[in-house]
Amino acid sequence: MERKPKRRTRERILETSLRLFNDFGEPNVSTTLIADELNISPGNLYYHFRSKDEIINELFSSFEREIENTLAAPARRMPDVEDIWLFLHLVFEGIWKYRFLYRDINDLLSRNRLLETHFKKILEHKTRTAALICEGLVAAGQMRAGRAEIETLATNMVVVATWWLSYEFVRDPRHVSEGQSLARGAFHVMAMAAPFLLGRARELFEQLAGRYVGGR
Repeated sequence: MERKPKRRTRERILETSLRLFNDFGEPNVSTTLIADELNISPGNLYYHFRSKDEIINELFSSFEREIENTLAAPARRMPDVEDIWLFLHLVFEGIWKYRFLYRDINDLLSRNRLLETHFKKILEHKTRTAALICEGLVAAGQMRAGRAEIETLATNMVVVATWWLSYEFVRDPRHVSEGQSLARGAFHVMAMAAPFLLGRARELFEQLAGRYVGGR
């Protein structure tokens, strides 16, 4: 059998850093700890990344590409409630994969200008996408809401999605699990739109929500 090539040291540093940042929080992880975890010298790590901020910026760039692709998806066709449910899960999966960015967001943005400017754009894109989805449902007769209501709803949905993991962490710091957290987050964001849904769309939401009643 053909041997798979070994992963490059740079890739291993990024993968390990992401795992450590997610598990312990970025402020609690030093470059020395990352090097020890990889069993490489600090000098080897510095050859690839001159500082921890360079590692963070590289991870953020990967996150940004992935989340932008996810946010662009609903605009490609008229959405329905099932599409939105799937879309929310994809958004929350991206948040979970890079959860240190969200859990440590205030600290990171206060000292990293790149993250500050780019994260603001991501929030704006999230809000535009949420509004477009709502407008699509209104156009399809599946939702009743005016422009002002849509703008407020879109903002509120983004606020809940963005700070959901912080809420989950405060709620139960030692038992934040991926599956339950993602399901609860998607449910609560979707539930904000539920009062505006009509007919079949509302019925479908009730069916989908029935799987997550325990997460209310």
